[in-house]
Amino acid sequence: MAVVDTSSSRPYHIIIFGASGFTGQFVIEELARTSSEGPKGTLKWAIAGRSRPKLEKVLEQAAGALHKPELRAEVDIILADVGEPDSLAAMCKQGVIVLNCVGPYRFYGEPVVKACVENGAHCIDICGEPQFLESMQLNYHNQASERGVYIVGCCGFDSIPADMGVLYTRDQFKGTLTAVESFLTASSGPEGGCIHDGTWQSAIYGFADSGKLRSLRKKFGHKPLPVVGSKIKRRSALFYSDEVQQYAVPFMGADPSVVKRTQRFLLEEHQETPVQYGAYAGVGGVANIVKMMFAGMMFWFLVKFSFGQNLLIKYPEFFTFGFFSKAGPTRKQMEGSSFQFAFYGEGYTEGQDPSQGKPNSKIRTLVQGPEAGYVATPIAMVQAAITILNEPNTLPKKGGVYTPGATFAKTKLIDRLNKHGIQFSVI
Repeated sequence: MAVVDTSSSRPYHIIIFGASGFTGQFVIEELARTSSEGPKGTLKWAIAGRSRPKLEKVLEQAAGALHKPELRAEVDIILADVGEPDSLAAMCKQGVIVLNCVGPYRFYGEPVVKACVENGAHCIDICGEPQFLESMQLNYHNQASERGVYIVGCCGFDSIPADMGVLYTRDQFKGTLTAVESFLTASSGPEGGCIHDGTWQSAIYGFADSGKLRSLRKKFGHKPLPVVGSKIKRRSALFYSDEVQQYAVPFMGADPSVVKRTQRFLLEEHQETPVQYGAYAGVGGVANIVKMMFAGMMFWFLVKFSFGQNLLIKYPEFFTFGFFSKAGPTRKQMEGSSFQFAFYGEGYTEGQDPSQGKPNSKIRTLVQGPEAGYVATPIAMVQAAITILNEPNTLPKKGGVYTPGATFAKTKLIDRLNKHGIQFSVI
């Protein structure tokens, strides 16, 4: 049985590891805003990383941004380094949950997972790298299960909106939902928008290693998920979407693999009907398509070679037309940005046999929220942790390496997200 111990045996409910990084600073602010939502209305937390001066600086910045000068005195600092296993072990022994913000996870994630499993701390990350996520499941699921530890990956924009959005659509559908397509669109204000280049680096290494991901998946020995109802039709590499009134492409992130892992878990553990899933992203009009094709051709050519990878990493602004940036977005850019997932589902009404005939009912839902990378991601990550602390009896009975959907399907996470600006609704 997994145990979420919120008693005084560990000094901190939550430790943010990598708190002085670009995303970590915003996770600090979000956790400070929601500290009253912890067990019994309080939350004991600390921040961790390699450099005390950097951690002190980011804590001071958060105190100023939130007008909470007391943060400097109330939040403790823990020194820990992924290259020093003893320091990670010492950190993990002090916290109920570790929020791991140190990426790229393929290089720095495994030591944290290992330390959490061995020292009884639950771990939440915001990874969007399928190879890391699935290798952690392959290598640590049994250990985590034996020790009653939850390791929950991709608890940021990758992939809580998509994974929980599919479950929300299923739960709102009156009957048996069999297939869902999602269409992601993002908008920015007059200041524009961009993404920090840490995400860009993860994408470069991920595509360069795509062959290893295929061989990794063979090791699981999974049988294909059963298809219930009509088989979902895969769209072309570029098409005009009537759903979002713009051109769209298959979504290249972790969402499809995460949703599939969740559906497999729900089938195997709860005998629930698996939902087929197709993920797409709107790319705008013809001008954007030209930019995307140019950037895509350069990317696919360069990512195959180490010198090309180095060029892509060194000049993200050039190769992405400013979409990725070493500086990351400004606070004004973040304030003007938002995202929207539109989910289009189909299935069979109550009393209809999914093995007979075509689907006879449809549903449309939305998941929408603020800027994806550094506003919505901290909200999702923090609320995932708050859910584990407050609703341990609704989580999977055994520990393990799980997706968000597998972990939170029976919880009130969606209600919590609704209260914090990530809105789920039926159209």
